[in-house]
Amino acid sequence: MFIETEGTPNPATLKFIPGQEVMGLTTADFASKTSALRSPLATALFELEGVSRVFLGGDFITVTKSDVTGWESLKPQVLGAIMDHFVMERPVIDTSMAHDDLFDEEDVDPADAEVVEQIKELLDTRVRPAVAGDGGDIVFRGFRDGIVRLHMQGACSGCPSSRATLKHGIENMLRHYVPEVVAVEQVEF
Repeated sequence: MFIETEGTPNPATLKFIPGQEVMGLTTADFASKTSALRSPLATALFELEGVSRVFLGGDFITVTKSDVTGWESLKPQVLGAIMDHFVMERPVIDTSMAHDDLFDEEDVDPADAEVVEQIKELLDTRVRPAVAGDGGDIVFRGFRDGIVRLHMQGACSGCPSSRATLKHGIENMLRHYVPEVVAVEQVEF
């Protein structure tokens, strides 16, 4: 098995591409070892000293390291853990474990349904592919009073340029195509 690695705009995050599907059409973002319990792959990565975040994308994995760990020692360990996981044919997500749907809800006024569909379409076709190329994802969380709420995941979470991406890139594009949009905010959970 050959696993490619790519840098991301976030210097603390590397993108690992195992050459096969990881999550398919969904994603999963784990900010801690505790939150990763439903993913054998993420759990194995959190066992490595220095791993602070794991994001599972369609066909890639991004790993964020802590400030005290260098990539020169951590990268080979991450490659080994990913290779072991796929060679042993373990599941990426344990579907028998319950998933906390608390954060799957969107804060949307039903009267704005048409505008929300336009926003989601633009995010899915123009933003998400570019963000995935950098090892992350962007999740729509709501639209009220002209404000779009988005959550950055993977390499984009904590990236020094994520705020600029939101304000200058995504906000400007959404405001251009959807006049009802007045601002974009990043939300955490």
